Amino acid sequence: MRALVLGGGGIAGIAWETGILHGLGPSALDVDIVIGTSAGSAVAAALTSGVSLEDAFAQQTTPAPATAPAPSLEKIIALFTTMQSFPPDEARRKLGELAVAAETMPEDQWKRLIGAGLPSHEWPERKIGVVACEVTTGETRVFDKESGVDLLSAVSASCAVPGVFPPVTIDGKRYMDGGVRTTTNADLVQDYDEILVIAPIPDALRIPHARVITPDEASLAAMTTNVLDPATRVPSAHAGLAQGKALR
Repeated sequence: MRALVLGGGGIAGIAWETGILHGLGPSALDVDIVIGTSAGSAVAAALTSGVSLEDAFAQQTTPAPATAPAPSLEKIIALFTTMQSFPPDEARRKLGELAVAAETMPEDQWKRLIGAGLPSHEWPERKIGVVACEVTTGETRVFDKESGVDLLSAVSASCAVPGVFPPVTIDGKRYMDGGVRTTTNADLVQDYDEILVIAPIPDALRIPHARVITPDEASLAAMTTNVLDPATRVPSAHAGLAQGKALR
């Protein structure tokens, strides 16, 4: 049994992961399950919906019209650093409190924004799991086709960085970015025989038999320090493609 794990990493992460997979070739997607967290959930949804790697890469390398300034990550980075002093469950609850209290765009606007980037709002036939965390308890949920939750809500929740984007309401509860647990959540598929982890932002998980791909020097330079900056998209995609080809 083979698993592909796509980790979180913002706009730059989506582009870089798409480039990596295009560089590695279609065999990288020949797996039994894809687990996506945050940015990785958007890539998982796109590349299992019938969109070719070539078309997905072309979308990431087509310059977009000018948009509003990228969200500042300074407060979030400081908060995540502070959270290192708390046990994981307590840290997630504190991040949940931040997510609920923060002034962000309305939830419906956030879902429209995410929906515009998804080629389909229907769950693919292929098996994928989308990771998010409940804001009150920090409980982790893996949404899939059998969960009764629509794909748009699942991906919007998984990508909802606390303090930057609004939590998403699902079944009367609110969910935030699955990356507050770990940036990859690769341990969720640790029982699989072969695991490929593509991690724009590495975490501390160590799965002995997993192959882990993280950004090389050129990719790090392309992604810069603010992975939510739209200006990182095109260079990150190209850097990912070059790195993926080199790893074949």
